[in-house]
Amino acid sequence: AVATLKTFAKKDSRVKSAAATNLSFLYYLENDLAQATKYADLAVNSDRYNPAALTNKGNTVFANGDYEKAAEFYKEALRNDSSCTEALYNLGLTYKKLSRVDEALDCFLKLHAILQNSAQVLHQIASMYDIMGDPNQAIEWLLQLTSVVPTDPHVLSKLGKLYDNEGDKSQAFHYYYESYRYFPSNIEVIEWLGAYYVN
Repeated sequence: AVATLKTFAKKDSRVKSAAATNLSFLYYLENDLAQATKYADLAVNSDRYNPAALTNKGNTVFANGDYEKAAEFYKEALRNDSSCTEALYNLGLTYKKLSRVDEALDCFLKLHAILQNSAQVLHQIASMYDIMGDPNQAIEWLLQLTSVVPTDPHVLSKLGKLYDNEGDKSQAFHYYYESYRYFPSNIEVIEWLGAYYVN
């Protein structure tokens, strides 16, 4: 794939931008940030209005820890294509890293309007409400998430923990037990269930 794309990277600007975008993404997946950055730069320089190229560039900058600059690339990608879900999701993650929780939540809620049954988006929204100290909203979004991924032990244990913190032991037990059923090796869940039976 890389060899084929490299031949396309020598063509005219639009083809070059598309090939460089794909090469950047492949190198990013391989954790070769130097090559991913090189091809992201080539893609952006060939076509400044390519949202995928801008998103890849943002990803390489994000991976290097420059979250403010990454946010700028994601926002530019969204200005060029407001339906670029990858840029919107990554912008939300960037704001989360920067502890700009309200802006992160806004990104994920916009994404939810586009991708209503996305488990990742539902999880991020629940996570944002949890960080904001609103357990009822976090529970509400996690319950929606269980309708999409009903057998995810992490989601079930998170629900158990939230219900436990709210003092609802019977609901906490239900979700911790369900989590244990699907993944009986989580020590935290086993400890909670053991303490529950002792009590």
